[in-house]
Amino acid sequence: MPRFEPFAGLRYQMSANLDPVIAPPYDVIDEPERAELATRSPYNAVRLELPVDSDAEEGEDRYQAAARLLRRWSEIGMVVHDDPASFYLYRMGYQDQAGRPRQTTGVIGALGLEALGEGDVLPHEHTTARAKSDRLQLLEATKTNVSPIWCLSLAQGLAAMVEPLGPPFARGTDDDGVHHRLWRVNSPAIVDTIAEVVASAPLVIADGHHRYETALAYRDQREGAGGHDLVMALVVELAEDEVSVGPIHRLLSGLPEDLDVVEALSTWFRAEEVPGAGAGAGAVDTPMPELMAGAGALGLVLPGGGLWLLHPRAEAFPDDLLDLDASRADLARQGLPDHEVAYRHDPDDLGERVRERPGSAGLLLRPARVDQIAEAAHRRVRMPPKTTYFFPKPRTGMVFRSIDR
Repeated sequence: MPRFEPFAGLRYQMSANLDPVIAPPYDVIDEPERAELATRSPYNAVRLELPVDSDAEEGEDRYQAAARLLRRWSEIGMVVHDDPASFYLYRMGYQDQAGRPRQTTGVIGALGLEALGEGDVLPHEHTTARAKSDRLQLLEATKTNVSPIWCLSLAQGLAAMVEPLGPPFARGTDDDGVHHRLWRVNSPAIVDTIAEVVASAPLVIADGHHRYETALAYRDQREGAGGHDLVMALVVELAEDEVSVGPIHRLLSGLPEDLDVVEALSTWFRAEEVPGAGAGAGAVDTPMPELMAGAGALGLVLPGGGLWLLHPRAEAFPDDLLDLDASRADLARQGLPDHEVAYRHDPDDLGERVRERPGSAGLLLRPARVDQIAEAAHRRVRMPPKTTYFFPKPRTGMVFRSIDR
């Protein structure tokens, strides 16, 4: 049973408008964006989430600089601790790719740590290699969960349980136009009910595998029980109305320039050329994602602008393979000559990169569905790396969690 507890959040006192101080999660911020965020306010959360050496004073490293900044912000009242401990209802309002209004609503609390896969906190997908020392040094220095991991609950009815009432006490709007709002809940009866509902079903980590593993490593350094046994987590019900999932496409490079990619993939897929594609993307009347959805196919982009629909051959794939484009794509490309793979969210960006680069190819994937994610969770198997892109992303700065408080 997942352990889920309220905590005394550390929050900005300027809760009416958090626009100048909130930031995206650390792993989607590049250097120019980090610099731009820092110029918005001397108290922008990016200074904690992604500290830099230039913020350090003599004798400090960047992680110690982040800890000093956080202490200073607390001393001057820029950030304050809540009392009593609370759950935090969190809602993100946005428009999907079709322009329809959507909302994702969940609850932020402190999630008990357990070895991944050995209990009821389940890894969602295999992760790519990334140094965890950065996040561990930040946690050691600040003793603070700066941003929440994001978990999906298999408990039906959680969304109705965390429906907020009244106006939010903290709000902000990010650069994508997503509205982020936060409500405190500390009524003992409601707190107990939320904890019981979350504990009633397994949780799947959607975003934050590395931060979860970092929290485990930090816990193992400490002795005895305490706040280091938990990590700040946003929990959202795994439901179509609550979760927006995008695909992550595969950019292949370093292939032999004379390789017939269509032929090389023919064992796995029946290829259908998209008419007019060779004249450029603008010659295709229907966008590739729509063509793929209608045909039940993956997409292939080749240098020169060639576009193909890849229809999976049912007999070619193992019966126990997860019903995911990512699973089929990653299995099929194992039969290609040695190559490198990169991951792209935008199909147009991927197409531009392939079009002018001999020896490359792009595999366009359809997004994983909620029922496919749930199936993998129930089977307790991980999806391939970079299968899902969950949108929108929770903002860093809505609430922090001090570990030793």
